[in-house]
Amino acid sequence: MSATSLLNPKAESVRRGEALRVNIAAGEGLQDVLKSNLGPSGTLKMLVDGSGQITLTKDGQKLLREMTIQNPTAVMIARAATALDDIAGDGTTSVVLLVGELLKQARRYIEEGLHPRIITEGFELAKTADDVAQFLDDFKIPREPDRELLLSVARTSLSTKLNKTLAESLTPSIVDAVLAIYNPPAKPDLHMIEIMKMQHRTASETQLIRGLALDHGARHPDMPKRVENAYILTLNVSLEYEKSEVNSSFFYSSATQREKLVESERRFVDEKLRKIVELKKEVCGDDPKKGFVIINQKGIDPLSLDVLVKNGIFALRRAKRRNMERLQLVCGGTAQNSVDDLSPDILGWAGLVYEHTLGEEKYTFVEEVKNPKSVTLLIKGPNTHTITQIQDAVRDGLRSVYNMIVDGSVVPGAGAFQVACAAHLTGESMRKQVKGKARTGVQAFADALLIIPKTLAANGGYDIQDSLAALQDEQVEGNIVGINLDTGEPMDPVAQGVFDSFRVLRNSIASASSIASNLLLCDELLKARQMGAKTGPSGAPEE
Repeated sequence: MSATSLLNPKAESVRRGEALRVNIAAGEGLQDVLKSNLGPSGTLKMLVDGSGQITLTKDGQKLLREMTIQNPTAVMIARAATALDDIAGDGTTSVVLLVGELLKQARRYIEEGLHPRIITEGFELAKTADDVAQFLDDFKIPREPDRELLLSVARTSLSTKLNKTLAESLTPSIVDAVLAIYNPPAKPDLHMIEIMKMQHRTASETQLIRGLALDHGARHPDMPKRVENAYILTLNVSLEYEKSEVNSSFFYSSATQREKLVESERRFVDEKLRKIVELKKEVCGDDPKKGFVIINQKGIDPLSLDVLVKNGIFALRRAKRRNMERLQLVCGGTAQNSVDDLSPDILGWAGLVYEHTLGEEKYTFVEEVKNPKSVTLLIKGPNTHTITQIQDAVRDGLRSVYNMIVDGSVVPGAGAFQVACAAHLTGESMRKQVKGKARTGVQAFADALLIIPKTLAANGGYDIQDSLAALQDEQVEGNIVGINLDTGEPMDPVAQGVFDSFRVLRNSIASASSIASNLLLCDELLKARQMGAKTGPSGAPEE
């Protein structure tokens, strides 16, 4: 303790009070930045980096990751909120709003002389298994995943990130993508959904490809651009001259000797090609309605391409490894590292393989497969900004559908849970359970929950107090109500198909109350020494 503190104990109290006020101000400041983003009516933020690149977004996770935040308290809140997005896939903005409002409500009681410890005990009482967590578990609606329900879940998630028209057009593609790879009782593996970007036309043309899209095409002008009823041969075999791994030389004294050397080198590649052509003839015969496609991870030289063209084979070379792995999941078949044991049973099949040229770029699509275990979401947009915005929204939409399938339940959205939970925390049963000063912490928690419906109303352009009063009046009648952002009036979110994710709400409430409690109990800001700095006997850094 410093000499000043010994002489004046009030100085110590003032200094510690300042640290608490700094923490509360940081939480409220971050809340003010993000609150206008919440919900379908939220506004956009413009991020400008050091090189002048501009990003327009309303995704809280992207904002918190890319914003420059200097206040250490705000940095901690931002990191905790983005961690929730990694865990549950959404809820970043909600966490920041809840933390800021919990601190704001706590400040009212602290200024009246209540110790922060009493308030944090009330927070803990509010979120224990018998209260908020249990209420959420009772409030959720158990449902079996069906397409209509999943469409509502995905639409609710997308509408908070994109405009309404675009969200409506993307929703079916996202739901169908998850359903295509979903094989109950196993959980859907979202890694089996490839997200590919193409700068072309408009964002509404984003589509689901029940197959594979490769970002390159054939390297021979005479190869067919469209192959139907195609047998797919997946190869990891070099069909070109192999360079030796050590220094080597060939010596010849005449042109005849040189030709013999070249011929002997070529013979190895020609033998591989012969086996491939024989396999093609075996499965296709002379039927013009059948096709043969080779997708090779290694190279194919021009002479080999000529041989394949003469035999009517469509071939791609130097395919990416991730595409080679997905190709077997899409078309079936087995990847081959040698051509010695080729047989019809190692081939995959696709109803249609075609090449699409866009400017100087070529794309190859493998579609109409029998039972794809991996699909592709092709995101289109006129510019990089639009594509990035859609990509972020698509990831959140996929995760919301995944959460619903795994949880087997949904929660009525549009602020319905927050209004109902606040009424529960301030009801007669809670007054009997919680006695004394801790009740103020529970009251602060209940008031903080209402920041979600209040912000939704404010962002929709409606009067906050009128909308909240109407919601609470309907809640007293025992109805499940949320706010209708088209009219500002109460509505039934279940009937309108507005649903929140159970795990997002559960984790966001737990995270927000923990962060707020820790910040309220932090009464001093100290500067830590640099990592690796040597200290002297007294503990001070050495010169």
